[in-house]
Amino acid sequence: MVASQATRDAERTRNEILAVATHEFADKGYDGARVDEIAARTRTTKRMIYYYFSGKEQLYIAVLERAYVGIRALEQEVDVEHLRPDVAVRRLAELTFDHHESHPDFIRLVSIENIHRAEHLVRSGILAGLANPALEVLSRILDRGRTEGIFRAGVDPIDVHMLISSFCVFRTANRHTFRAIFDRDMLDPTRRDHYRTMLGDIVVDYLAAR
Repeated sequence: MVASQATRDAERTRNEILAVATHEFADKGYDGARVDEIAARTRTTKRMIYYYFSGKEQLYIAVLERAYVGIRALEQEVDVEHLRPDVAVRRLAELTFDHHESHPDFIRLVSIENIHRAEHLVRSGILAGLANPALEVLSRILDRGRTEGIFRAGVDPIDVHMLISSFCVFRTANRHTFRAIFDRDMLDPTRRDHYRTMLGDIVVDYLAAR
């Protein structure tokens, strides 16, 4: 019983550290983030953070893993078997749209890691494998769509993933520069439904059998 409580406390502490570290890295980047500041904003110490994560880089990689695990888990919840293929792929696009809009820290982390040319990401022991289940879900949707004559043949699921991600990431990551240039806020709530439908239309139209 005591051991079980200790395990729960350790997991709770670890999750708290990751939540605070996510905001710190997203706000200040890898180089600007400070473990001292993360410790000050949690109920633990810098020494305990190093106990759980060994070092700053390991903590940063754990933050990236946690962020990617979240979106990959959502993607696998799409009801591939019971939805029409065009409805299923639209649902997948909308899910990504909703997630990226509500998780701006995820977008900032991805942008920061691209600045670092994914040098930290490639050191993760789990991130490479996370892509496979997501692509399997998308591949099953595409396969059913081709079988039913709704989708055309020869479509690469990674291309579809890239199409969906590019729209959703751009809308959040480029919000401020886009507004400065075009005087339009892509996260304006009055335009949200328009953009969400627009993304689904783009993806379904790209896949449609000719």
